[in-house]
Amino acid sequence: MNLLFSKAQKVPATTVLDIDGEPVTIDVKVSARARSYRLTVPHHGAPVLTLPSTGRWSEAEGFLGRHRGWLAARLKRSAPRTSFSDGELVPLRGVPHRIHATGRLRGRVEVSEIDGELNLLVPGEAMHIPRRLTEWLKGEAQRDLLERSNVHAATLGVVVKSVAMRSQSTRWGSCSSSGRLNYNWRLVLAPPFVLDYVAAHEVAHLVHMNHSPSFWKAVEAALPDMTRGKAWLKAHGKVLMGYGLAE
Repeated sequence: MNLLFSKAQKVPATTVLDIDGEPVTIDVKVSARARSYRLTVPHHGAPVLTLPSTGRWSEAEGFLGRHRGWLAARLKRSAPRTSFSDGELVPLRGVPHRIHATGRLRGRVEVSEIDGELNLLVPGEAMHIPRRLTEWLKGEAQRDLLERSNVHAATLGVVVKSVAMRSQSTRWGSCSSSGRLNYNWRLVLAPPFVLDYVAAHEVAHLVHMNHSPSFWKAVEAALPDMTRGKAWLKAHGKVLMGYGLAE
């Protein structure tokens, strides 16, 4: 908690708001960079109420109450959650695959065609399918994103120090000034041109750590067809974020 808040003014880690007769838990955080109160709804997980470091909890509560209708509308538009379970259909690089539990205790995930349908063969008991498939997908995403990041880095004349997979709830990638890139592993579920766009976007931040016109020129220099992937994420990104979540 930010030290600018007095001890008498307790800011809870979470709060609960009644939405259409149902209690909705909201995560609360204090940000030194926030200029005003902000309410956001991530692709999955609880809504987040952000307070500036100079804010007051009483004001935050009032802000939350005034945005009750907005939050209710946003929650109704939340993306469906698709769990990784036996028989579920999930995309891999934009192509639908059926999850098939092999029942084998050992082995690794494999792609195979069964009766004309692409399948992801996942070993182990049913309860372990989500973990095993997620770890395999992270490995596939790591390989693809490392390759594309290095290609774009060579084009822009920068150096990528490391590439890591994350499970961010609202972001597809991030970049540090030291050259470390983080990506959301779910990008491997999307068509390859989408993953390529995010890789170009994050690598371009090694040239410009902002979203200025110069930054977007760098993205386009790395990937002339950048608008295709950007548009796809805007249209389908919320659904993509729902994959791999337990029901």
